[in-house]
Amino acid sequence: MTEVIVLFLLLAVLIVIGMPIGVSLGVATTVVLASMTKLSLNILPQNAFTALDSFPLMAIPFFIIAGNLMKSGGIAKRLVDFFNELIGWVAGGLGMATTATCMFFAAISGSANATTSAVGSFMIPAMKEKHYDENFAAALCAAAGTIGVIIPPSVPFVVYAVIANVSIGDMFLAGILPGVLIGAVLMIMCFFVAKINHYGGSGMKFSPRRLLRTFLDSFWAIMTPVIILGGIYGGIFTPTEAAVVGIVYSLIVGFFIYRELTIKDLIQCFRDTAHSSGVILFTLGLAMSFAYFLTMQQIPAKIGAALAAVSSPVITLLIINVILLVVGCFIDNFSAVAILAPIFVPIVKSFGMDPVHFGVMMTVNLAIGFVTPPYGVNLFVASAISNLRVEGIIRRIWLMIGLMILCLMVITFWEPVTMGLVYASREAAAAALAG
Repeated sequence: MTEVIVLFLLLAVLIVIGMPIGVSLGVATTVVLASMTKLSLNILPQNAFTALDSFPLMAIPFFIIAGNLMKSGGIAKRLVDFFNELIGWVAGGLGMATTATCMFFAAISGSANATTSAVGSFMIPAMKEKHYDENFAAALCAAAGTIGVIIPPSVPFVVYAVIANVSIGDMFLAGILPGVLIGAVLMIMCFFVAKINHYGGSGMKFSPRRLLRTFLDSFWAIMTPVIILGGIYGGIFTPTEAAVVGIVYSLIVGFFIYRELTIKDLIQCFRDTAHSSGVILFTLGLAMSFAYFLTMQQIPAKIGAALAAVSSPVITLLIINVILLVVGCFIDNFSAVAILAPIFVPIVKSFGMDPVHFGVMMTVNLAIGFVTPPYGVNLFVASAISNLRVEGIIRRIWLMIGLMILCLMVITFWEPVTMGLVYASREAAAAALAG
């Protein structure tokens, strides 16, 4: 047990002094292995390599590059235009259009940062022009952007599925209704905030003709998630193959249909993807070695036994939620999943919780961290694209964080929200096999 205490203390110190998470995991594990155990240091690279030698993990760089291509190729702009025309004319409509666009772009990019950046760059100026409070506009884009990792396809879902050994397809199905729930709650909030503060809509009356025109213009953008998700759930291709299909589709749309994607954009997309996927996979590999050492020390079993002895499943889930909310304030989603999923999954399975359900709960928890100070990466993205101070955005984000936590409690304790579609899919598959 002493080794584990030293391991976590050393990890905390390295993170606090600013060392990257992946490096911190590798250094802390190496130091403890070398100085306090007789285990071979070879287990570190061996487990890291084994963790990354996985076909499903190939989906991560593919989904990232697909999202980058769609952002640069005009797809995001068409989605903004369509939803702005559809609901932007009602009170609070610009805020609702922002949220709806984030939900739809989430079904394309799988990334919270990409969703916030792509949608916010269009909608924050539009809301400011219609006299929305500029900090509220930026905060809304940051909060709605978190849906990017909840509605499938989701890169954190892929990471969790590999670590917890569950189906990526089940994770994607389980994320649909929770993502819609959070989006719907944020849209309702936009309506009441607009009424209280007298924010207007887009200033244009609803026009079926304009709506049809923007729908036709955005048709190829709208078809993107239909092709990706329809192909997965229709059994046409795997999630990894779907990501490749998304890349090919976005290249065709960006270059030949919308004609907004350039060679310069393509090179930048590859650079951004190489950086993002490199960080994620490097961290994941070393995190799996870290988790292997914890498993050898029986830490998940000991924590599970301690929680089971002092609390009910409801209290256990509340404790885990609090831990994840705090962790999400300081550590990015991927690193937190890689470190904590091996600890918590055995615990929740011990009292009958489906690991797919827990994976969605965990991802939503950590997604709230995208807008929670001090880490709050979406806050900084919104600040950068709006040229506003982060402090002002933070003052307007707390209501949205509260509503998202309320949604988290529903997701945690009302299983049908998360598992309803999964159970229906499993029953349909069983019926097909029986027939």
